[in-house]
Amino acid sequence: MANRRRGEVPLALGTERYTLCLTLGALAELEDALATGDLVGLAERFERGRLSARDLIVLLGAALRGGGHALDDAAVAALPLAGGFSAVTAALGEALAAAFGEATPNP
Repeated sequence: MANRRRGEVPLALGTERYTLCLTLGALAELEDALATGDLVGLAERFERGRLSARDLIVLLGAALRGGGHALDDAAVAALPLAGGFSAVTAALGEALAAAFGEATPNP
């Protein structure tokens, strides 16, 4: 069961239930895989809201591994999108918000 106080987010894909979590290790993995250089660059990349399918595989894979699931990116790419694409992106959005904090509007 996902513990939201620890930044964990539940996600159901097909008949399986998963826990997403962007741990420090998962964030370092994302920095490397997406060649952003640092956490600020990583946050800026996600704030733009324009992600490729490959970006989503990398992000979902890192969040799944951070949540304790031993899946490589090829296995992540083969997961069913049961529940719809929006369920996956909503869960990833929650995981990003837990890791980086909620965006605050500029005055």
